Amino acid sequence: MGDDPLILALDQGTTSSRAIAFARDGRPVASAQQPFEQKFPSPGHVTHDPEAIWSSQLAVAQDVVRQVGGADRIAAIGITNQRETTIVWDRATGEPIADAIVWQSRITAAACERLRAAGREPLFRARTGLPLDAYFSGPKIAHILDAVPGARSRAERGELAFGTVDAFLLWRLTGGTAGRGAVHATDVSNASRTLLFDIHRLAWDEEMLALVGVPAAMLPEVRPTSGEFGATSPELFGRAIPITALVGDQQAATFGQACFDPGQAKNTYGTGAFLLLNTGAEPRASEHGLLTTVGWQLAPEAPTTYALEGSVFSAGSAVQWLRDGLHAIERSGDVEGLATSVPDTGGVYLVPAFTGLGAPYWDPDARGTIVGITRGTGLAEIARATLESIAFQVADVLEAMAGDAAGRLDVLRVDGGAAANDLLLQLQADLLGVPVERPLVAETTALGAAYLAGLAIGYWNDLEDIASNWALDRRFEPSMSGDRRASMLHGWHRAVDRSRRWIERDQEIVPPP
Repeated sequence: MGDDPLILALDQGTTSSRAIAFARDGRPVASAQQPFEQKFPSPGHVTHDPEAIWSSQLAVAQDVVRQVGGADRIAAIGITNQRETTIVWDRATGEPIADAIVWQSRITAAACERLRAAGREPLFRARTGLPLDAYFSGPKIAHILDAVPGARSRAERGELAFGTVDAFLLWRLTGGTAGRGAVHATDVSNASRTLLFDIHRLAWDEEMLALVGVPAAMLPEVRPTSGEFGATSPELFGRAIPITALVGDQQAATFGQACFDPGQAKNTYGTGAFLLLNTGAEPRASEHGLLTTVGWQLAPEAPTTYALEGSVFSAGSAVQWLRDGLHAIERSGDVEGLATSVPDTGGVYLVPAFTGLGAPYWDPDARGTIVGITRGTGLAEIARATLESIAFQVADVLEAMAGDAAGRLDVLRVDGGAAANDLLLQLQADLLGVPVERPLVAETTALGAAYLAGLAIGYWNDLEDIASNWALDRRFEPSMSGDRRASMLHGWHRAVDRSRRWIERDQEIVPPP
């Protein structure tokens, strides 16, 4: 296998934990992946066991280190993570005080609505770049503190720590308890997803903290995305390994796709779908339902790169529902074969609003809908409608992005598990009317974390060095007529209208987590 040094990326996702070791050419050398349990305590609520996150991530990391011949080959570690998922733990013991509230969860929708009704949303948008939505971490922290007896007073005394998944993994990797010197830190990209962080000053915002109800004493230190975050405890891998990058998964994928210039964009098809457009060194406010977010910062004095983002809550999860809910397919990859067995959906539209709708609608009260069913509708039509729903949602986001950016993309780079689906990518190109490019290395989220970690130690010299690694696998050209595209989008938007505002919130009973 050789003995050249490698960069290890820990990619902690919504449904699985992965570890991938990368070489200087950006190609994976070894990898491991392990799924973990998804919990659905009540409609619209999603949780994870933080210990399952930790044990699965540690196991795959140790597996990869063994595959490459030991820790001496690992020059540095980069961590990328499901972003808004929220964990609160005891500093003294390192033990979580409750299950993690996952980014998909709508458990805090009512709390966000109260702030919105009080007229606070313009303030949050101006400071944080985000709408008041249950998607983000801050209200989840407050929910845990209020749901667990005694937690709020303990947090105010500094006994509890909050972290998104990156910060939790960093804490565990560097010691696991305050007494062992565990590092409590995050990076600007993850901090920017909390509703508590001023993306202009790059600092926690005291007014936002007070409005949401989060004690400052439980927050991690915010650092640049690429740089020194500590080192692993020696017993985990046989020696201490530097941790030199933390980055949210979608920002990592944008970096891994080498979207370094303003105007470049990528879309990741994972559990959700996330389209990010690099907007350069200045944050750009959205008037079309998108998020203004921090992309990355490469050093303490380096300029910050910002992005516009459209977040689609259900993409790969809709295919998982076909597999696990309807038992229409045995494996997620089987959806393409089933969908291509029919020429079209027969007029069927599926809106996968299982946990509400994200950008550009931001409707937590929407729910999943299938319309246009006839006696001739079968599983193949529903499978094709599921794939189309992913492409439709991304098309909605790109339309909003075109409005905010005052122009259309020339090309969209794509990645993520569902990017292996040729039918989906052809549909995407057709509905966008622009070419879609799939890279040779599809695991760009992990690759972005590796690049950011490697930059911090000089493993890669600069952005040009990284960009030269990007290689095309396949380019999908749009071939659909304008009339056909308009007709399909018209039907989609009619279906979306029928899914919206389904939950009557004053009648909804939301149990505790």
